[in-house]
Amino acid sequence: MKRRQALWAPWPLLAKDAWAQLNPALPAEPVERLASAWRVATGPAAADDTTQGHHVGVLRVDWALGQVQVQADVPVPSRAHGLLALADGGFLALANRPGRWLLRCDAQGQVIQLRRLDGEPRTLNGHAASSADSRWIFTTETDPTTGTGWISVRDARTLARVTQIESHGVDPHQLLWAPDGQLVVANGGIARDALGRKLAGETMAPSLVLIKAESGRLMDRWTLPDPQLSLRHLAWSAGPERLLGVALQAEHPSAAERQAAPTLAVWDGEQLKLPTADSRAGGYAGDIAAGPGGGFVISAQKQGRGLWWHPAQPQQMTLVAELTEPCALVAWPDGRGVSLSAGRGVARWHSQMAPRMLRWPMPLAPDNHWVRLAGLG
Repeated sequence: MKRRQALWAPWPLLAKDAWAQLNPALPAEPVERLASAWRVATGPAAADDTTQGHHVGVLRVDWALGQVQVQADVPVPSRAHGLLALADGGFLALANRPGRWLLRCDAQGQVIQLRRLDGEPRTLNGHAASSADSRWIFTTETDPTTGTGWISVRDARTLARVTQIESHGVDPHQLLWAPDGQLVVANGGIARDALGRKLAGETMAPSLVLIKAESGRLMDRWTLPDPQLSLRHLAWSAGPERLLGVALQAEHPSAAERQAAPTLAVWDGEQLKLPTADSRAGGYAGDIAAGPGGGFVISAQKQGRGLWWHPAQPQQMTLVAELTEPCALVAWPDGRGVSLSAGRGVARWHSQMAPRMLRWPMPLAPDNHWVRLAGLG
């Protein structure tokens, strides 16, 4: 497969304990079933969003056979953003900000419920989380008339909103459950108009907040020293120390400032820090996933790079992949690698396997995120 450069995986000097975590027996090559979103050209101007068909569905990646198959392909009303894997093997897909629809599919990728939000008072911000008992779906939203951030609690069967709590910030994006059962929410802090466009000149107020889901009570809030670093995507580490990685997007007025900005913050439950000043992501981290040894991998989509951060060497990031338009990431179950969705195919980076890339089975442009589905491939 033709690509800009080959994947590569240079390894830094690591502490003995870190190497022990990264070098157990060689794993078998898995079969992955991934819920994803993508676009296909429907007209000659493929770069124009109005000439592209939007889809979500299920991709089957068989690394041993070197095959990628589309198992389900569902056209959707507009561009999708986040996806949520459900306990029954199905998934939820949400419209890109300002979203007006959400879709639930079963384990085969067949549509169970499409809910349009036309006429409802708030718009979706593209991400969701499921309650532990799978009864409720929590979605980040914005009131387009005031810009206030909200989290709706929706019935998982009907996707109807039953109640809501404030996000205690502006532009709430991704949310995850903390180990203690509270919600962690990344408030991006960007003021927008009713169409989701950034309002020039407005003061940014990004924050990471901890919310008691039952009452909506704000338990704590953290911010970074630079308010022009928008907090966007979240991932829990897979190591013995429970860390939350936060993918950042720089919103500085000058291109030079954005290019030089860091793109990873780490929260240890007490402090939110910028562990590294590495700027090779060019100020834009498209996605984040757990990486080997309790670290994180981020996709520098605009720079064509995959970067790995490890807590044993917190001040640096390691370049682990170079390829065209990498964005969506999903961690391998063993915690030692990631699968990357890129412009020309799916790539693998793993601490114990050779890097590899498989071509898409048809022309498509993958979107920002994908998730591994429960059940067999």
